[in-house]
Amino acid sequence: MDQKFIPLSVPNLKGKELEYVTHAVQTEWVSSVGAYVDSFETKTAEYVNAAGAISVQNGTSGLHVALQVCGVSAGDEVIVPTLTFIAAVNPVKYLSADPIFMDCDDSLCMDPVKLSDFCKEECIFTDGKLINKRTGKYIKAVLVVHVFGNLADMERITEIADEFNLKIIEDATEALGSYYSEGVLKGKFAGTIGTLGVYSFNGNKIITTGGGGMIVSNDKELLKKAKHLTTQAKSDDLYYTHDEIGYNYRMTNVQAAIGLAQLEQIETFIKQKQENYVAYQEGIRKIPGLQMLPFREDIRSNYWFYSLFISEDYPLNRENLIQYLNENKIQARPVWGLINEQKPYLSNQVYKIENAKKYWANVVNIPCSSNLTEEDVQYIINCLKSLGS
Repeated sequence: MDQKFIPLSVPNLKGKELEYVTHAVQTEWVSSVGAYVDSFETKTAEYVNAAGAISVQNGTSGLHVALQVCGVSAGDEVIVPTLTFIAAVNPVKYLSADPIFMDCDDSLCMDPVKLSDFCKEECIFTDGKLINKRTGKYIKAVLVVHVFGNLADMERITEIADEFNLKIIEDATEALGSYYSEGVLKGKFAGTIGTLGVYSFNGNKIITTGGGGMIVSNDKELLKKAKHLTTQAKSDDLYYTHDEIGYNYRMTNVQAAIGLAQLEQIETFIKQKQENYVAYQEGIRKIPGLQMLPFREDIRSNYWFYSLFISEDYPLNRENLIQYLNENKIQARPVWGLINEQKPYLSNQVYKIENAKKYWANVVNIPCSSNLTEEDVQYIINCLKSLGS
């Protein structure tokens, strides 16, 4: 029998998705309002213990609005990671602000040591404002990405943000369901620690609505402002009065119907992804030159993406390994190209980018879907082992 193709990350639609979508269609509530939108927002907020949630069209639109309600505007600066998907950074430019690129630590998330050093050495803190010595601009916020379901060191980053009066926007688009299991933040979910957090429901995420995203916060006034902006800033529904520039960022009721059914299964998905990660880890630790990158020990991760680190002891480099896996019907990909090296951002400030370069050159993502079988995992391990033993 021919080996089936094993995709990198695909949806798992085995719950009540069809039932809920059918109901939405039958009742003819298919557009941007409806009971499923309200329920999905409520249930998401309850799941992560946030004060509220606002659904949006995707994670990018959520970050755009989150930055805006945090006061980021033209001429400001925002500290961002370089090791991330470009959608985390582009919204800074949407607001005519500028990013400052920060390195990662071994969690692949923003390095809090370098963040602190930058704020102390490269900036002046005066009158409650952090001013960049090089540009003279006001640094208003730090945008933290929780990479691949890991969590950044939010305890330290929160201390730094408090010290320098920075707003924290959490890009938790990859980390819905991840939370701290130890320490002062014990029980806190990704996305609920900073000023606002954003989730994504793209097709490859832990749960999906096909597209879509969600803004969460414990600040009800900011949520109210976010809701206003995402619904075209309409101040009078009857007479179509608009008091500022808004956006058509609303999630549809059909999308929310899928999302609600997905949310009902999230803990099952996480359990399966954890089991698959452990199976990978057990098999791969015996292969010289390969290592599954760990998740932080003080968290319960959602295990969204699995990162395979390749050292010089392995016979293939990153590019050759991806090609080899693809030839064996296993989809794999490199980590994103560093954002500070992308054409639109070549002129933006960077600060001591070192670890990110190492991980960019040596990390490959391997299949991680929640419907990945034991046989799939073993086949992938065997393919890796055939070269590395």
